[in-house]
Order: sequence, then structure tokens, then C-alpha cells
Amino acid sequence: MPGTVLLLAASPVGKGCLVDAASVLPVLAAVPPAVLSGTNTANVVELADPLEPQAVLTRLRAAATAPGPLTVFVTGQLMLDRRQHLPHLALARTTSATVRYTGLPWHWIREELRLRTPGTTTLLLDLHADAETWAWLRSQPLDSGRNSAVYGRIAPPPSSRRAVAVPAYMKAIATILRSGRRPDLAELHQQALARLGSDGYGNLVVGVPPAAVPVGSAPRPPYPPERPRPHMPDRLNTPGRERVDDPHVAITTAVQDGRHDAADALAAEHEQAAVRAHGPASEQALHWAEVRADLAMFAGDPERSCRTWLAVASARLGAGQPVDAPAVEAAVDRAHHQWGQIGDPARARELGAELADLRARVPGRRVGALDHIRRQLSQLQTLGS
Repeated sequence: MPGTVLLLAASPVGKGCLVDAASVLPVLAAVPPAVLSGTNTANVVELADPLEPQAVLTRLRAAATAPGPLTVFVTGQLMLDRRQHLPHLALARTTSATVRYTGLPWHWIREELRLRTPGTTTLLLDLHADAETWAWLRSQPLDSGRNSAVYGRIAPPPSSRRAVAVPAYMKAIATILRSGRRPDLAELHQQALARLGSDGYGNLVVGVPPAAVPVGSAPRPPYPPERPRPHMPDRLNTPGRERVDDPHVAITTAVQDGRHDAADALAAEHEQAAVRAHGPASEQALHWAEVRADLAMFAGDPERSCRTWLAVASARLGAGQPVDAPAVEAAVDRAHHQWGQIGDPARARELGAELADLRARVPGRRVGALDHIRRQLSQLQTLGS
């Protein structure tokens, strides 16, 4: 099965730039796609200094839903938004004052990769942090999800404000791969670090095999079981292997096989079990509702996906979560996206009114989102008259 490779290099234009991220792309592009992916053949998507977070999200989502192994190379700069102090990948237009609207929230990457089968996803990171983000990283890890292998480094701010760093770790990765041989990921990572030499001193080094929990992070709640089971780790410690009773694996396999009804039925069973055990507004129940919303999208049913995301957003708000909580914003954003895919004008008008009410409370990070809904509703009213 062919693999997929996403090459993402992003950094701000102007004085806020800490790293010349795009300089690594010619070196990576010189590596054969099969070597980048570790498969016999691979499709490569390249994003150089993208402008819009939604455009990056679209490419990331397409890569995440492709069958076969996925390797994502991310080179760039991390910044925190001023309101929630959450990490973002800075894009070309990002400044310290506009991170919330012009940067790519790191949790978007985690969320897009969460349904992939453990052991099929690799993230290779060469990131630089500004002073505020560096201080934040000293007390908590960069969460890239539990199903992905993550290797790389995060470099501290340069000593001089005028200095623009070189993505030396990623260039080392590319140089090693240009030999035509792709070592084991852990070996590749160590070889790249060795090439950094003293330049790598002081970096935060990321080396997380699939199904491992980053040092210093709190483990995520286990999925709700259908029946009591003895205490055991959420995952096997052997890298690359999955627990056969993990429903996420079975669901992902069903989706990849085109068995969308079976995937949704399995997710619905776990959602009902979570509701019985923890309540309808619990994180366990909402997790499975979110899974079902994604499954509806994969099945080509944007109306059902939109309805489910709207219900998730309403439930989170009803439980007292703030309107700018990442999970609330993500639910409304995804409902908005799926609403735009609905072909039936009558159904779109019906859901659009509910979406507009939610958007008035949860404006999100994109300026003009509510105005967009209102314009679309006006056009839909014309179609229905």
C-alpha cells in the first residue's frame, strides 16, 4: 500500500521569524518519496510558508484520511496565543498579536491524527520556540496524540533577536535519507541528533514511539469499557503493536475497508456505554460522539456530521465549558465546515439557523465566520423562495 508524506515548513515573514523553515524543503524534496515514507511508493504533499491555517488543515485532513502509512515532516516556529496560552505553529502572516487567528493550533494536528491506526503515523519535528513558548514547554509537553510516533527537537530562542536559525535537525534527517537508506526511526533520530553536535545542547528532544505517553504528560482517560475489566495499561509497551481490543483500531479498519455502517455501530455501542457509566455530558461520552461525527464525514454524510458536531458543542457549553475552550471551538468549526458540504438547501437552511446561533456565542478564530453563515443562509433563502 502506498504511503503519504506531508512536508510542512512554516515561519512568519518579517522580524518575528526565528527560523528559515522553508530552506529545508529543497533538501527534503531531493529524497525519493519511497524513502521519505518507508514504503514502496508514496504520494508527497509540500506546503511552503502557507498563509491560512484552514488551508493547512484541509491538506492535513486529506493526508490523515489517506490509507497506508503517513509521515509528516514539520519544520517551523511555535508561539502561544495570548488568550489561552496554547501552542500554535506560526504561519507566514503570524505575529505575536495575531497568533490566535493566523497560526495553526497544535491541537488541530493532534485531533486530525487521532483516528488513525496506531503504528501507521510518524511525526518528525524541527521546531523553534520564542521565549514565552519556551517557558511554557519547560513545564508541559507538546501533545501530538497517543497514536503517533513523534521524533525531533524543539530549540530555544536564539541569543540574538536578529538571528534567524537554520532547521539543522531536519536538514540532518534529509541528508541521511538522501543516501537512499531509511534507518529505523529511533536510529534515524539519534543519527540526526549526533550531527547537530554542540548546536543541539539545550534543545528539548522529542522521542516518543507509537502508543507511548510523553514524559510529564497526564495519561488520557481510557475508553469506556463494555464490561468491567482488570486494571491494565491503556496500551502495550511494545512499540508498533496495538491492543486487539482497542475499539479505535477496529473502527479505523472498518472505515478503511469502506464498512462505514459497521464503524458507526461500534462507536455507537461505546457511546451508549459511556453515557450509562458517566453521563451524557462526560468527556468519555463526548469523545465517542466526536468519533461518530468524524465517521459521518468519512461516510460522505455531512448533514449527520454537522448535526453531531452541533450537539457536541451544545453539550460542552451546557456543561459550563467556556466559549473559547479548544474543544468547543473545534466542534463549532467542524460543524461549520460540514454544513458547507450539505447539498440539500432545505436541510442546510434548517441546520444553518442553529449553527448561526452557536456562532454568535462561539465566534472562533476566523474573522467573519458568523457573517459567512448569514450570507450563505441568505442565498439559501433565495433558492427556497
